[in-house]
Amino acid sequence: MNKVVKNVEEACKDITSGVTIMLGGFGLCGIPENSIAELVKKNITDLTCISNNAGVDDFGLGLLLKKHQIKKMISSYVGENDEFERQMLSGELEVDLIPQGSLAERCRAGGAGIPAFFTPAGFGTEVAEGKEVREFNGKPHILESALTADFAIVKAWKGDTAGNLIFKATAKNFNPMMAMAGKITIAEVEELVEVGELDPNQIHTPGIFVQRIFQGVDYEKRIEQRTVRVK
Repeated sequence: MNKVVKNVEEACKDITSGVTIMLGGFGLCGIPENSIAELVKKNITDLTCISNNAGVDDFGLGLLLKKHQIKKMISSYVGENDEFERQMLSGELEVDLIPQGSLAERCRAGGAGIPAFFTPAGFGTEVAEGKEVREFNGKPHILESALTADFAIVKAWKGDTAGNLIFKATAKNFNPMMAMAGKITIAEVEELVEVGELDPNQIHTPGIFVQRIFQGVDYEKRIEQRTVRVK
């Protein structure tokens, strides 16, 4: 089945205000740059965004925050965005901070059809407030619910017309599990090829999880914190 759409506009055409969106990537690595830019352009609001991070002030999800298009952020690392901090402290933005491993597993569980799981991460902190606690092997665990979304938007290194995806390096964080957990999954790729051109042993996300795929353009691939050695 050919799942290719001609561009980002067509891929995101039915994303409307008020929906929940998962956005893959780790920091600024492997984020769906084209799709985020399209959401900014569409000017939709009241979004609930599930993402490892909140971008930086002038890139990634920071662009949506700047225009007050996000109502709620469900994230684990948000320390690079001053506007995020301002909106959270002022009460303009709802925030659900989750331990990074728990966030990844909640997305994976959602895609696997597992409604909830127990984890020791977060016990004894604000993360555990209001959650069921059980003891396993003498250690307390809290119950975490799975996460799903109306749309999951991911960015892959390579993909084929059937939606099979290969992620590169750090982009394998969050992108594969979020691709499984969206009711509609949109993939933008650096290189789009025909079916049969990808090595089946290298595919991270099978096409069964992807509804739309398109060839991305003009990737910046920013670095959050550039550190160089002084000679």
